[in-house]
Amino acid sequence: MKVTVGVFATILDAAGQVLLVHRTDCDWWCQPGGGMESGETPWDGVIREVREETGFEVAIERLVGVYSWAPRKDEIIFSFVCRITGGAPATSEESDDVRFFAPDELPANTCPEHVHRLQDALLAQAQTLLKAAQGPSSREVARGRA
Repeated sequence: MKVTVGVFATILDAAGQVLLVHRTDCDWWCQPGGGMESGETPWDGVIREVREETGFEVAIERLVGVYSWAPRKDEIIFSFVCRITGGAPATSEESDDVRFFAPDELPANTCPEHVHRLQDALLAQAQTLLKAAQGPSSREVARGRA
């Protein structure tokens, strides 16, 4: 059995808006993040993914939650709250737009899985959430299986 591990970031600006990226492989807005690479820790992976997809350097503030699709699917997601420490907005092969949105004004085509994680992050609970994920994963959405 091969388990897929994903890492995603909730990043807020000074006005409390959340950073999203628009994917190049589908018409979805998503949290910056993606799959961990071999030999990488989840915290190093999310920092790398944010830099690659947004151009921003970030520092991790806290782990929001760990999400699992088991038993339906062997995928685990680590969700972090991060803050920007440097860099400038930039697109990549994976993202063709990088933008901040008010949490109550997210685009209609924001990946539902990411909306749930953003909502969890904005609750600012002291305890890390351990949750069974609901609905399609972002991989399923990107592959048109949602």
